[in-house]
Order: sequence, then structure tokens, then C-alpha cells
Amino acid sequence: MIPYGKQDITQDDIDAVVEVLKSDFLTQGPKVPAFEEDLKARCEAPYAVAVNSATSALHLACLALGVSSGDRVWTSPITFVASANSALYCGAAIDFVDIDPDTFNMCPDALHQKLIEADKAGQLPKVIIPVHMCGQSPDMEKIYSLAQQYGIGLIEDASHAMGARYKDAPVGNCQFSDITVFSFHPVKIVTTAEGGVALTKRKDLYDSMALLRSHGITRDVDRMTEPSHGPWYYQQIDLGYNYRMTDIQAALGLSQLSRLETYVSVRNQLASGYDEKLAGLPVILPGRQSLSYSAFHLYIIQLEKPEIHRSVFEYLRANDVGVNLHYIPVHLQPYYRAMGFGDGDFPKAEAYYARAISLPLHPKLTIEQQDYVVSTLKDALVNAVG
Repeated sequence: MIPYGKQDITQDDIDAVVEVLKSDFLTQGPKVPAFEEDLKARCEAPYAVAVNSATSALHLACLALGVSSGDRVWTSPITFVASANSALYCGAAIDFVDIDPDTFNMCPDALHQKLIEADKAGQLPKVIIPVHMCGQSPDMEKIYSLAQQYGIGLIEDASHAMGARYKDAPVGNCQFSDITVFSFHPVKIVTTAEGGVALTKRKDLYDSMALLRSHGITRDVDRMTEPSHGPWYYQQIDLGYNYRMTDIQAALGLSQLSRLETYVSVRNQLASGYDEKLAGLPVILPGRQSLSYSAFHLYIIQLEKPEIHRSVFEYLRANDVGVNLHYIPVHLQPYYRAMGFGDGDFPKAEAYYARAISLPLHPKLTIEQQDYVVSTLKDALVNAVG
């Protein structure tokens, strides 16, 4: 089976992890801050908080921006459920903004219209979470301008987009957002096995996320509410979580980051190969914005005939092409249906879901494997039944 995604673990990665295993620190040692420093430099962001998952980073980002019971948060319906769940963890209500069918990202025009209506109804969101679907940035400048106009916080869910660029600057610099989140899950651009990070340009947001990452505990005497009892002393000053990243994970991440540019370049080369090899087939290829350089975490095609969707998908899987579907629209999940969402709420997202297939794309994918994927897809389209 050719998987849709796969981690690339080298001997250097193994050596970096073994070095930590032999050291005095497995959890909170020097590797986590070193990893944060590398991320800050690459993303041109002043502050970074490394955590045990991107879901944790999204949760901390929402908390740092003051999301709580009675608030509203908007995100894209085409994303992993964590983008929406992070708001629910804070007690907020969730809603969605339909997608641009070319890029699968939140549509700025749909957002603008929804904001106008929400403003009239007195139901503006506290925070908006645009998703960098497949590794390509949304039009963040437009989205940021709207957020500023209405006084709304902005979190970039860039889980797919480590190494991507927008307007010739690295995604993660937070020029057009308050906080940017990346994921280091094994199938992402680089991995720490599990892990994530939240980057920001605001020290107040950094201080909040750093505190909440570790139980709400501080050793900083300037933040304590009563005098120190001695050099051993710490205080819990907020209700935080155990969202810490380990030194083992950070060591793997540091080693992986050294190959970030290579990984993104290879992914873009493979994506261009798919563009060329799939031309002329009855499929819709992923759109690319001129302002963005995608990290190409995913390469997603859409079938021109949705009635053959399942047949093509099953044929590919039966012939050892490990395709996947990213994602089932969040509002159609049973948990979200129970909140009142349903079919027809976000028609562009639902039309995408009826046609989308994620083809294998990862740095270890060979040209021979890619050619097999393409030839098998051609056979699937010929043999498909509605």
C-alpha cells in the first residue's frame, strides 16, 4: 500500500533522540527551548510556545484571547475537528464560514457577508480560526483586515503549513494574525511524533499560553501573588493544563527542522508532477494562489462526477493506493449535527466533500510510485460506476 502520508526518519533523527535518552533530561530540559528558538527564527516570530499537540496549541490560543462561555468562534467546515473543538473546550459556541472551492480555504467574501449579518444581529465572534488547508495560506491580509474592522481575534490554524510562505514571508510570523499554530504529527511537514506550537508577536499572549501550558504554575517572582517562601517556591496562579512537550520530542523536531526546506521543495515538485500527469483527466486539480507558496501537506483532487466518488476511492484502495479524504465537513459530524447543524448549511464545503480524494504525497514517495498512483487513478475513472 502506498500511504497518503508518511514520516521520514533518518539516522540523524534517531541519534538526536538517543542523545536525549542518555541525558539527564527527558521532559523539561534544554531541547524544548532550543526547538522554540529554531521555530521563532524560521517563522520570524518573537515568541513560541511548544506543546504536546496542535490541538493543545489551539486550545491555549483560544484561552489566551479570552474565549469563554457566551462567546462565539468561527472556523472553516473543511478541517480536522480540532479546529472547532478548541472553541468548545472554552465553553464557546462554534460556527463556520464556507470555503473557496479553488483553494478549500475560508472564503474572505463569505466571511465578509457573514460578519455584516452577525454585526446586525449583535452576534459577532470573539475569534476567527482560518485553516491553511493542504499547506496553502488563505488570503490572510483580507481576513485580517475584516477581523480588525470588527475587533475580532485571529488564530491561524497552519497545522498543514510549516515551511509555507504568504506574500513572500514565512507563515507563522503573525503579520496578519494574533497567533499561528503548527502541528508536528507524523504525517505533517516535520514531526515530533506528536506535538505542536503556538507562535505570536504579542508578549501578553505568550505569557498566558506559557503559563497555561504547565498547570498555571509560575516560578517568576514578579508574577507571584505573595512573597516567596524560598528557592524551592512556585505558585499556581491560574487553572492550566499539562500540555508540555518533552525533550525527546523537541530533539526529534530540531533534527527534522534541519530538512524543512528540502521537504517542502520535494512536496512542491511532486505536486507539480501530479499537475502535469493528471492534466486532461476528468478531475479538478487543486488551485494555487499567486500570493502563497504552499507546503503541500496534501494533494487533493476533485472528481468532475461526484456520483463515481465512492467507486473511484474504493478502486484505488483495493489496488494499494492509500488515498484518504480530508475532511468530512465538521458540521456534518454527529456531535455537531446535535447542535443544530445539518445538510445544506455550507454548500461549497459539502460539494467539495462529495468529490474530494487525497492522493499520496510525502517526501519518500518515488516517481515510480507516483506514476503508479496516476495510472491506477486512470483505470479507476474508466471502471467507475455511479
